[in-house]
Amino acid sequence: MSDPGLASGVMRHGGYDFFTANRLKIIVMALMFLDHFAVLFLPNGSLEWSLSRLAPRVVAPVICFFIAEGYCYTSNRKKYIFRLFILALVSHYPFNITFGYTFFQATSVIWALTMGLVALTALKSEKIHIVLKPVILAVCCAAAYTANWNFVAVLWIVAFGLFHGNFKRQMLAFCAVGIVFHLALVYHRFAFSHWFQLGIFLAIPLLAMYNGRLGKKSKIMAYSFYVFYPAHLLFLHFLNLGTPLAAALERLLSP
Repeated sequence: MSDPGLASGVMRHGGYDFFTANRLKIIVMALMFLDHFAVLFLPNGSLEWSLSRLAPRVVAPVICFFIAEGYCYTSNRKKYIFRLFILALVSHYPFNITFGYTFFQATSVIWALTMGLVALTALKSEKIHIVLKPVILAVCCAAAYTANWNFVAVLWIVAFGLFHGNFKRQMLAFCAVGIVFHLALVYHRFAFSHWFQLGIFLAIPLLAMYNGRLGKKSKIMAYSFYVFYPAHLLFLHFLNLGTPLAAALERLLSP
C-alpha cells in the first residue's frame, strides 16, 4: 500500500480533519489481523466469529482506496506496480498455507490489488487506444479471479482512481460495485448468514474522516504494510499449527 503523499487540502473530502494516511494504515493492519485471527481461531458461523469480522470488512475498500491514491501521487508508477507484484509473489505461499489452499487454488488479495493498479494505469493512459482499455480491464478482472477479493478489488481501485478528487462519486461507485459484484453474490451463496459483509459500508465514514495527508514521514510506516502482510500470516499459521488455541476457543464458545 503506497503512501499517497500530501494532498491539496486538509479537508479534501469535506470530512473531518482526523485520520492521516498513516493512522488509517495502522487501523487497517489491526483490523486485518483481527479478521484473520477470527477465521483461524473462532468457530465458523458463531456470533463471535461474525462480530469479529464485521469491522474488518473495511480493510479491502480502504486498501483499494489507497492503491488509487498511490497511483495519483507516486513518482514512478512502474516501480509501484513492481513493488506490489513482488509483494504478491512473497505473500502467495504464506496466504495459502495459512488458510489451507493448494498452491494453484487461490492467492492473496495483493494479487488483486496488483491487477487493479495495472487496470487503472491502463485506463488512465493516453498511450493505449480506447478500444483496448475495456479489454485490459476484463483481462485484469479475470486474472484476479482466484485472489482474495478477486475482481471486486480490481473494480474498486478503478472506481476510486477514475473519480479521484470527487469523494461523493467515489463512494457511489464503491457502493455500486460492492452491492452488485460482492453482496449480491454473497447473499446468493450464503443467504444472510454472512450478514457481516455489510460492514464494507463502514469504510465510507472512515474514509470521510481521512484528511488527505500522509502524516509524519517515516520509512518504517512507508514499508510497514509490505512487511506486515506476509509476516502476520506466517505468525498466525504457526500459532495455529503449534498451539491448541482454536480448539480451546471452540470449547469455550460452544453453547
